[in-house]
Amino acid sequence: MRDIDLGRGFDRFGKTRQHNRGAGSRKTDTVKNGASAVCKYAIDASFAAIGLLVLSPMIVMVIAILLVLQGRPIFIAHRRIGKNGVMFPCLKFRTMVRNADEVLAHHLATNPHFEEEWNTTRKLRNDPRITPFGALLRKSSIDEIPQLLNVVQGRMSLVGPRPIVASEAELYGAHFADYIRVRPGLTGLWQVSGRSDTSYRERVQLDVRYVREKTIGGDLAIMMKTIPAILRSRGSY
Repeated sequence: MRDIDLGRGFDRFGKTRQHNRGAGSRKTDTVKNGASAVCKYAIDASFAAIGLLVLSPMIVMVIAILLVLQGRPIFIAHRRIGKNGVMFPCLKFRTMVRNADEVLAHHLATNPHFEEEWNTTRKLRNDPRITPFGALLRKSSIDEIPQLLNVVQGRMSLVGPRPIVASEAELYGAHFADYIRVRPGLTGLWQVSGRSDTSYRERVQLDVRYVREKTIGGDLAIMMKTIPAILRSRGSY
């Protein structure tokens, strides 16, 4: 009589059941992720629309002051990297002189010791491009209020990594893949952790941590911490 290898049969059955369970689990995860993304956008768009409505008197006032002090353009639409690496126009109130690129190039050429700060953080603590009123807007983060429209458009989120320019992608290294998994945010872990007072390496670590651990509850907690962070103005320049 031929021996029957029951062990092999059970092994095949176990592998088939495990494969089916794995496929089902992946399908469930996809559905959950999709539902979470829809829920996140609904929350983002709702809060952003309410924010634009509530802040509309301030927005009108800032526009009027900018027209008097600086003239046009009032807004800038800087090209930033969004989800999946798609570039989008990131809106801000204009806080710099019109020939900002020329001023920066001349400043770095005549002050080489500032070049290291610029290369490390992509910011300057004493930036010659920023106008006096622009400095006030940046200190209070009011310059970023127009990005609420980016949130309504679905190009940004209320919470996420801050949007970066193309030249900053190399500073993320292998973690750039994490950055483009989500929509950039109006605020985020970096915003409530010192902003420009942290190193760029720390910024990348905070962004990666957010992307890998993000939850709606975590987003709400970050939003709650944003207001005190703005009032303290730590790292805002």
